[in-house]
Amino acid sequence: METEPLRLSFFWHMHQPDYRGSCGVMRMPWVFMHAIKDYYEMPWLLSRYPNIKATFNLTATLMEQLDLYLDPLKNDYFLSLWIQHPSMLSDEERTWVIKLCKSSQFDTMVRPIKRYAFLYTQHDYSDDELTDLETLFMLAWCGQYLRSENTVVKELLSQGEGFDQDDKERLLQTLCEFVQTIIPLYASLQEEGRISVSTTPYFHPILPLLIDMENAAIANTHTILPQRTIPLADDAHRHIMRSIALYEEKFMRPPSGFWPAEGAVDPKSVALYRQYGIEWIATDEAILFHSLGSEERHHLYKSYDYQGITIGFRDHTLSDLIGFTYRYKGAEDAAEHFLSSLKSIYETQSEPTVFVIVDGENAWEFYENNGFDFFNALYTRLENTPWCSTATMDEIASQEQTPLTTLHPGSWIHGTFDTWSGHQQKNQAWELIFQTKRDVEHFSGEITEEVARHIEDHFLASECSDWFWWYGDDHVTDYASEFDTLFRAHLVAIYDLLGMAPPASLFIPIVALNTSAPFCVKPSSPLTPVIDGKYTSFFEWLGSGSMDERKLYSTMDRLRGPIDTLYYGHDKRAIYAAFDGRLSQILRQGLKLLVIVEESGERIEYDLEQLTCAESDQVAMEERIEIAISRRRFGEMRRFHLRFELISGSEILQTMPGNGALSIDLNIHYATNWFV
Repeated sequence: METEPLRLSFFWHMHQPDYRGSCGVMRMPWVFMHAIKDYYEMPWLLSRYPNIKATFNLTATLMEQLDLYLDPLKNDYFLSLWIQHPSMLSDEERTWVIKLCKSSQFDTMVRPIKRYAFLYTQHDYSDDELTDLETLFMLAWCGQYLRSENTVVKELLSQGEGFDQDDKERLLQTLCEFVQTIIPLYASLQEEGRISVSTTPYFHPILPLLIDMENAAIANTHTILPQRTIPLADDAHRHIMRSIALYEEKFMRPPSGFWPAEGAVDPKSVALYRQYGIEWIATDEAILFHSLGSEERHHLYKSYDYQGITIGFRDHTLSDLIGFTYRYKGAEDAAEHFLSSLKSIYETQSEPTVFVIVDGENAWEFYENNGFDFFNALYTRLENTPWCSTATMDEIASQEQTPLTTLHPGSWIHGTFDTWSGHQQKNQAWELIFQTKRDVEHFSGEITEEVARHIEDHFLASECSDWFWWYGDDHVTDYASEFDTLFRAHLVAIYDLLGMAPPASLFIPIVALNTSAPFCVKPSSPLTPVIDGKYTSFFEWLGSGSMDERKLYSTMDRLRGPIDTLYYGHDKRAIYAAFDGRLSQILRQGLKLLVIVEESGERIEYDLEQLTCAESDQVAMEERIEIAISRRRFGEMRRFHLRFELISGSEILQTMPGNGALSIDLNIHYATNWFV
């Protein structure tokens, strides 16, 4: 009897928060930037391969803001500045434009464009130089489709420098016209059966926390809840109803599936989805394992029915390989590794269904060519793999499911709600919402229908998960203050609508409460530690640099590996690194540490099971992992970059540093330190 092929369900999540302030103008340009780079690019890449299917999630706030680019200069604050001649900008506006134009990933987006790389290192710009910087910033964000198919984009990339206002105006016009083709592409591919398109509750809220904040404590009993909570179940209904209405407007049909914001689920929120006719949702493997009380992985590779709703549970490891790890590999090597990982599942599980669910926009700027080479290699291999077939969530939901009797509350971030509650800043944000709710309920004046509608808009917008994501010390962004201001502005606007004086607490930045230590500390002196895997003495690693891997998370999150902190330094003989974390959770069998020298491609392997390595190096693992890499390995090289991979068998447990490679310059004095 012929074995059924493995069913692979790709699920790409596309989302941006609502960047509109109380005046209706978007304060940040990320909807536009990802529109020209990712939102068309991802389904277009898939459309080139007739046998590849996938599911795409488009959030309501994303779709609504895409429409605003019919009138970009009215609706996008950044573009209204970008289009002006630099001489017309105030000093504050000029500084902010430069900050945005230098926010691109350097290695993959800036460095490949010679003039952009040159300007990127400057601090002051003439008007002509700033015009070049602005134009090249926009071109760097153009995806491969635009670079290959759009005449204006190709012409300006070829020109390279010396741009003028006419060039900027032509570029903005063609890009805004392009943005209007994005939703029609999804609709067309869905009609063809090539993709499924789902959506999310309207402003991307954590629905289980709106329904019952106690869910945070159920998911993690150590969580500290906000004070004086108020159930917001009515708002949960409004988020779902609004999303369905917008989806029907865009696709002329109701949605069959929802991606709960951040994969956040609980029994009551699933009941709401079913009440509104939703057939399927998806979330993380941690939810399944908590629900079953078992982490045996054979449970993961099937779809489930929970009270009439189909649920797909994502393979966190495979998803993170695409989201984080493969950016460091060549396209063919990455595709080969992914297929090998799938083959292992196919050979050990009975008729498996594998759910790979990934942020569909934020990963690719870390890949060469915006992930174009990787996806071509991956999709080509999948089309030529007879034991694997891809399927949409609609197709999976139409087939027989395995019953699931219990659903544990949680999200796709560690199976808890700690990313959005528990920390002082996160809880303060919730408490401000609750206080504003109470003040509105106690308001004795007349509220017109129009004012009531605007108040509802601002309340729902304030419940967006993104605000809480950036509060606390678990994620890092250069724009934390901007996000904080947007959140508080929604609540201030409610008081303004009622003609009430907002409480002083709404004018105090929440992010000012952040007193956490930096995630990266540079070395301050040479060191010569004993490589024994032990905490030998306080002074042994004194002066070393350190990197807190737990804090290296930005717009995306991943399954955090066992290593929490990386320490590093060097002397005249060797480069040293130590890795602290939850080593007791790791099986030593088949465990190794791989050090990759990016400039030479050399791969230095340390066997952590047998504790063996090259004669010139050292390795130890007991209370921590410690290695010494002989400087003789690097010959005449004085500047190079190192990456570290912790590997168990064929599985990559963790890639470090989490934000790129460790950049080492052996020529510099310790007064200037190492840098990352």
